[in-house]
Amino acid sequence: MSAFHTFPIDDSRWRRGRVHLSGTISTQDEVTLAYIECPPPSLAAEKGSILLIHGFPQTSYQFRHVINPLSEAGFRIIAPDYRGAGESSHPRHGFDKMQMAADLHELLHEHLRVPTPVHVVGHDIGGMVAHAYAASFPADTASVAWGECPLPGTSAYEQFKDAPGAFHFHFHWQPDLPELLVAGKEKLYLKHFYHRLGNNYSAITDVDLDHYATMFAQAGGLRCGFDVYRAFAKDAEDNQRYLKEKGKCTVPMLLLAGKEGQPMLKDAGQGFEMYEQVEQSHVAGCGHWVAEENPEGFVEAVLTFANKHT
Repeated sequence: MSAFHTFPIDDSRWRRGRVHLSGTISTQDEVTLAYIECPPPSLAAEKGSILLIHGFPQTSYQFRHVINPLSEAGFRIIAPDYRGAGESSHPRHGFDKMQMAADLHELLHEHLRVPTPVHVVGHDIGGMVAHAYAASFPADTASVAWGECPLPGTSAYEQFKDAPGAFHFHFHWQPDLPELLVAGKEKLYLKHFYHRLGNNYSAITDVDLDHYATMFAQAGGLRCGFDVYRAFAKDAEDNQRYLKEKGKCTVPMLLLAGKEGQPMLKDAGQGFEMYEQVEQSHVAGCGHWVAEENPEGFVEAVLTFANKHT
């Protein structure tokens, strides 16, 4: 694992890779995804696959504490850095969540050769991508769990986007200005979110903060992070069009949120707007950063739901 860790994590079963999906290498159109893959200890006992989709301002690193216990329960774990984040490339386009979900579907089924429907788990922005994945590829999705985000196209999103706590939505939507003001101050800017939205303040250490800040300080890192937000209007249109044309998604859905998090993001109402089957799980002792604030609770919630639909 990288030198950013304050204590060792056993990554002996982890496989790291990068897959080129489209565009010409070293151009603004290049889409190359980095990922971590971890098989269960015994392949003979493999139950299926779990796709972990991170949020902003994070990368697949946010799942460092949960990859092993999830795999030890019999699942093949795949944790990519989505388009524009972490060790993946930083293209100039394609940050609508339907496209980002299509990237991940191609990674899993054309490159990693996942043979069965996957359990998709998304956090924050990753929750929006997880919904797009389930909606776009229901036959390839065994279950979907997401939370800690207002899904564009729902009433929860319309209420949340203008609330004081969502000031960053409007800031990130501005062209060029956020990059200009945050560049060189990545650590200060990201720390604001980790501290403001967390309940267990020891969960994200200074070492972890250094890691995330380094990832977003890369050329194009901030631009891509903000472009994910700049696509929200299109995401809302896409989600509403899907609902109108195809009806509610039939994939079993779990709203997964921190018990001490923002009340609006814990409300399963937005799930019922988009899905036929909805359950919810509020993980104790944590705010927004569920997989880092309470890894054990996150693992328990994910496995309980995944095992039910395996």
